[in-house]
Amino acid sequence: MKFLKRYNLQYVVFGIFYLIEVLLLPFIAGFCLIARFKKKKIDVGLGPEPLINNVYHKRALTKYGYEAETFVADVYYITSDFDIIIGRNLNKICDKIVLGGLIRKVLTPFRSLYTFVLSIWRYKCVYIYFSGGPLGVLGSCLWRLEPYLYQLAGVKVVVMPYGADVQDLLRTRHLLFRHVMAKQYPRHRFARRTIERKIDLWTCQADHVISGCDWIEYMYYWDTLLLAHFSIDTDLWKPSTSEAETAKNADEPFRILHAPNHRHVKGTEFFIQAVEELRNEGLPVELVIIEKMPNEKIRECMETVDVVADQLIIGWYGMIAIEGMSMGKPVLCYLREDLQQFYVDAGIVAENEIPLIHCTMHNVKEKIRELVDDRKKVVEIGKKSRVFVMNHHSVEAIGKVFDEINGQIGVKKCLGV
Repeated sequence: MKFLKRYNLQYVVFGIFYLIEVLLLPFIAGFCLIARFKKKKIDVGLGPEPLINNVYHKRALTKYGYEAETFVADVYYITSDFDIIIGRNLNKICDKIVLGGLIRKVLTPFRSLYTFVLSIWRYKCVYIYFSGGPLGVLGSCLWRLEPYLYQLAGVKVVVMPYGADVQDLLRTRHLLFRHVMAKQYPRHRFARRTIERKIDLWTCQADHVISGCDWIEYMYYWDTLLLAHFSIDTDLWKPSTSEAETAKNADEPFRILHAPNHRHVKGTEFFIQAVEELRNEGLPVELVIIEKMPNEKIRECMETVDVVADQLIIGWYGMIAIEGMSMGKPVLCYLREDLQQFYVDAGIVAENEIPLIHCTMHNVKEKIRELVDDRKKVVEIGKKSRVFVMNHHSVEAIGKVFDEINGQIGVKKCLGV
């Protein structure tokens, strides 16, 4: 009975919000029509997901003369370095009052509507993810109409994936990844149909679609293909002068950094097991695990280690690997052979160009042993890693791609550069 009451209550709440959205639709459409003829001062808005990618993507765009701005509703622990944070003041108020959590939930749809209006009012183009723009969090009807509302407002849309937004697990052949996702995020299964619909919606209605990483397995179309759209400020993330050229002595501790945001998905247990076994054999190896830390703390910690451990399950590299390579650190990472070959065949990367230390859960122990025994090799791989990031993931490299995309869809620079 309690389940039925809760189930019925959810339908009542859904119905109320659906009615509110329908009633607001004519006003939103009116705002879109007015915004279509408004001169916008900012070329690109990046959001509303609070991902650090957007911070670097903004720098990539400004390198090429675009006026860009990041906008989010809330922030994660990783960074709060965004230009507009809609919910900042609301969260401060709700944290101090009784029933603040309930008030925050009730106001979330209206906050999303406000963010959407802000985005059509300020930006010529928005860079968003497959989760959608500001209306993407709404569970009723408006998220389905969002691309058409952007079209009505004359706002161009560039869409790209970040991970969970495209992971319809029926589309992947990687069964172990399905398994760890079930362990790490059991509720992800309830989002599958919505993910599928949003992939279809934005693939067909966005002005430009970007893909890369293992995301290609979940997508069926893209205009631009990259190894990954992740970019990084290589002036900020750079090798320390003292360690860039010199190998450590064999008796010094060999430190490995692992910063998982999802332990099961990253295969953390296998890194732990490998290091413990090597320590039991007498090798001077240390595994440094940091979780839920701000990005600047990760950078500080990364300066003190020899190697970065990314993941052993997913099959492609992510942001932590790019940060490590940018700092001249070798990175332990599992790369699926079929994905590697695909990017070579597609002409995105040369054979054996990716300098990651390819390893699996079965051989990661021996890969670490090889690095401990040959410290000069660590320095050599670190140098190659830095060059790779400069070529594929620097703000200059990604900015060039974005500049070409903007030219294709007709986004002109406000600065006239």
